[in-house]
Amino acid sequence: MSAQAVLPAGKPHPAEFKPRDNPAFILYDKLKTGYEEQPIPELGPDEVLIEIKKTGICGSDVHFYNTGAMGLVKLQEPMCLGHESSGIIVQLGSNSVVGKGTIQLGDKVALEPGVTCRMCTDCRGELCYRIDSPYTICEHMVFAAYPPSRGGTLQRYYKLPADLVYKLPESVGLEYGAMMEPLSVAVHAIANKGQLRTGQNVIIFGAGPVGLLAMGVAKGLGANRIVAVDINQERLQFAKDYAATDVYIPTKQNEGEPRPQYSLRAAQDLLLTLGIPARGPGSIDLVMDATGAEVCIQMGLNAVRPGGTHVQTGFGPPDIQIPFFRVTTEEITIKGGWRYGNGDYPLAIDLVNRGLVNLEPLLTHTFKFKDALEAFEITKAGKDKNGKFVIKCVIDGPE
Repeated sequence: MSAQAVLPAGKPHPAEFKPRDNPAFILYDKLKTGYEEQPIPELGPDEVLIEIKKTGICGSDVHFYNTGAMGLVKLQEPMCLGHESSGIIVQLGSNSVVGKGTIQLGDKVALEPGVTCRMCTDCRGELCYRIDSPYTICEHMVFAAYPPSRGGTLQRYYKLPADLVYKLPESVGLEYGAMMEPLSVAVHAIANKGQLRTGQNVIIFGAGPVGLLAMGVAKGLGANRIVAVDINQERLQFAKDYAATDVYIPTKQNEGEPRPQYSLRAAQDLLLTLGIPARGPGSIDLVMDATGAEVCIQMGLNAVRPGGTHVQTGFGPPDIQIPFFRVTTEEITIKGGWRYGNGDYPLAIDLVNRGLVNLEPLLTHTFKFKDALEAFEITKAGKDKNGKFVIKCVIDGPE
């Protein structure tokens, strides 16, 4: 970390900062939301205060809104929603520095919304300095809008350690800054865990926001073939227009056909239909699954080449059947892709800044803060009231 900023010892800067009110969008129970005033966060010496300007809606937000849970994690008390955000630095803790330079008042930044303990083996062990550092699996992680945390980013003010905010270039607007969080998830899966190289071939299961972003990352990194798999023709057409070189809708399962047998047949049909060899030059080097569906995971493990890699990002049933005979005998690597890690945010920002990943087509809807509930409703439905396809909704900060 760089030398500390020269600020009055022990005092936030500017000391005369006068915050406005702090309204927040609160989830009380499934499908029950409202607005509520929250306390202004008090800064520690290594923290910064951000005035939130844009917040995207994530699938996890929708799960909590719709069901009161996300997988095995359940809403325990009223919670402010939102974690995909960007904003403006309005106050600095006395020691607040980041990266190679000091964060300045007025900087526009993207937020990494998970704070680790920085003390456990995952945070400080021998792996912490590697590019694939496991700090995001810290058991003491406090993540925005993820119980037991109450604090999400759909409010005016939010604080973070200074090294968890990333300055945005002039060319990157705040609305796209809010998309750096899901883009970093895609970068983590494709570039970090998947180690995709120029000229390689990839299959991505799921043409939702994270899957589409993964296709964008793969294209930006120079992938040769990018195969999008989904059951929705409209989503696949969008994927083809956006970044995919090939699209595939899985063949139908026969009546009474066991799922493992069907998954193998569907994987073989995918390769045959698209003219992809099962091994050797032109075969599939990397599979990323953004669905969590058992059949997609099985298909991916049957379609990837011997010695290839499968990265699992999507959530599904806690227990599934995996073709481990093939995994073992053909040395297929299975990796979990959980959120992001070292270098993922900077790479995400750089890819957008250099024009290698285009976020504009994915930002389909924007809403005022007062209309946050409508944003959640159309995201849940997948289409707006006019029938327009929803990819990513972004909500403005409070006015």
